[in-house]
Amino acid sequence: MHCPYCDHHETKVIDSREAEDGLTIRRRRECLQCQQRFSTKEKVEILKLTVVKRNGEKEAYEREKMAQSLRIATNKRLKKDRLQRLVCQVEREIFAQGKQVIETRQIGQIILRRLEKIDEVAYLRYASVFKSFGSGRRFTKELNRLH
Repeated sequence: MHCPYCDHHETKVIDSREAEDGLTIRRRRECLQCQQRFSTKEKVEILKLTVVKRNGEKEAYEREKMAQSLRIATNKRLKKDRLQRLVCQVEREIFAQGKQVIETRQIGQIILRRLEKIDEVAYLRYASVFKSFGSGRRFTKELNRLH
């Protein structure tokens, strides 16, 4: 780790704290040359996760795509920190499977399971896109299933 003040390449960690999401660690560091202190954040990064879309196309996993779909589904129904925790929980469940390839269908099912427990409206909004409700009848059937 290079010091942002003097660019020296040796620093020591003074303090480490795990963030709420369990995937980020905040470290307080001190430069061994100029003694300036600064903070860094380390985040777990899964390098090779491929997502297979409904049409069979493959693409690299992008956290922001999932987060954006959840932002749309929840549409200000969840506070920002709660939404971030939800994204982390879904990611943790995906990564716990230990696979290098996952289908969007599997990701969607994980999201639906979690949303159903948190917010029914967000669940229905996400389900209407994920399950491609073609009619009001299918939407009503899903709504009745919740109760």
